[in-house]
Amino acid sequence: MNATVQNSHEAYRLEIDEGQLIVHAYGRWNLHTIKSIDKALKADLAALGYGKVKSTGEDYGVDDDEFGGVIFCFKELERIDTAGAFILARTIGCHDGLCRMWRVRNATPGQKTLITAAAEAQAGVAMLPPKPWYDPLTRLGEGFLRGIAETYKTIAFFGQFVTIILKMILQPHRVRWKSVVSHIERVGLDALPIVAMLSFFIGCVIAFMGADLLEAFGAKVFVVDLVGIGVLREFAVIITAILMAGRSNSAFTAEIGSMKMRQEIDAMNVIGVNTGEALVAPRAFACLVSAPLLTFFAMVAGLLGGMVVAWSQGISPILFTARITEVISIKHFWVGMVKAPVFGLVIAIIGCRQGLAVGGSVESLGTRTTTSVVQAIFAIIFLDAMFAMLFLQMGV
Repeated sequence: MNATVQNSHEAYRLEIDEGQLIVHAYGRWNLHTIKSIDKALKADLAALGYGKVKSTGEDYGVDDDEFGGVIFCFKELERIDTAGAFILARTIGCHDGLCRMWRVRNATPGQKTLITAAAEAQAGVAMLPPKPWYDPLTRLGEGFLRGIAETYKTIAFFGQFVTIILKMILQPHRVRWKSVVSHIERVGLDALPIVAMLSFFIGCVIAFMGADLLEAFGAKVFVVDLVGIGVLREFAVIITAILMAGRSNSAFTAEIGSMKMRQEIDAMNVIGVNTGEALVAPRAFACLVSAPLLTFFAMVAGLLGGMVVAWSQGISPILFTARITEVISIKHFWVGMVKAPVFGLVIAIIGCRQGLAVGGSVESLGTRTTTSVVQAIFAIIFLDAMFAMLFLQMGV
């Protein structure tokens, strides 16, 4: 049976299809336009004889069998707020908790959530029952799927970035050197004090722990080996990368996300500016250069911290320096330095991607910034583990 158009309005069209009322909503249903829409919709529904459903044996204007349910079609709906959702929900015909069956077609998740809340409010729906025992497993599965999707999108974004880099290598004049230098100053130079200070304290902690443990075996001098290998191979580059993830990565996401909210990204696209070249590439180059430099200074600061503590434990700076140069191979230094640019590039890519994914709300900006930092730290730890296994197989 084909649907028949019963009433039409500039904001909606009503159809009857096999006993079901189909409401096609157009344009904007918000507080500024809903007054005229409400009057017309009431009149059209009354003309159809469409009232409330039966309840406790009384008839509120329509036989239950005449209209089996309501279908909302939001394919051409531009915008809707709570006022518009309330008016639409009244067409369901709720009374004393009884409502016709209804569903939504071609709706965004936000539109569906809004009309559902309005319908439940009109029906006086009770509070949701307690969540089932398997709800944590459900949320775990949903989180796993979101993680897979985020990984895929990040890899795809990295592929786009590689394409941009290749173009810029072939055409060096496309590189925005002023922006690169500015970001190097912010990412590298401004972060140097905090990186050096934390690395110094990390070296102190390693030396304290090593001295206490090795003293029991009469091998306190090996604390120099512990500090040297630990700082050069792992701690300096990890501390640097985590600080960059918390400081620079979050800044990238917040900066680009705020530009996205103010529609500056859209304006750049309209005038033909490549956002990858203008926003992503300078930040990636800055991290690529700054990460090794910060890692080097972190190594120096960590060794100095270890030397200070070793001095307090009876190992002179001369002995500490001599043992470092004689026992600790230069390969440990290069192991840490090789990882630094990789971590820096990953931090920049994740921060820029999350910034470009920000929606139009402040909540979205906060969520994406948090996600950016978490993803960057996770990626750093994961890649560090991969490097450790690689170097183990290589015998480095």
